[in-house]
Amino acid sequence: MGVFTYESEIVTAIPPAKMFKACILDGDTLIPKIVPQVFNSVEYLEGNGEPGSIRKVTFAQGNQFNYMKQKVEALNTEKFEYIYSEIKLEDSPGGGSICKTSSKYYTIGDIELKEEAIKAGKEKASGVLFKSIEAYLVANPNAY
Repeated sequence: MGVFTYESEIVTAIPPAKMFKACILDGDTLIPKIVPQVFNSVEYLEGNGEPGSIRKVTFAQGNQFNYMKQKVEALNTEKFEYIYSEIKLEDSPGGGSICKTSSKYYTIGDIELKEEAIKAGKEKASGVLFKSIEAYLVANPNAY
């Protein structure tokens, strides 16, 4: 079994509390609606979002992977932290947010990860995801 860690930061104009609610608390239903070209669905296999829950994220056709499973390690609505990998939203100097992510990938058996492919896919997906949510929130200021 191997392990690979990926970390990134994305700056958005949306304040942390609003971004956290849209991305994390309501993300299971909102994200597949906003970026259906990337995400098909999110369903809980165990639990309903609290720590210990396991969710299955199914990607739209044409993506590199069919689905991924995530175990929710922690959820802190006061600090805007959601840890399955780790997503943390912080205030940015310009009044928006800095979305920090840290993900660990563990392989099963002899499967070998191509780190550059993972990095490229994560950067594209994160950029599309956060910028799409930002655009939605700007266009719908009363949504959250």
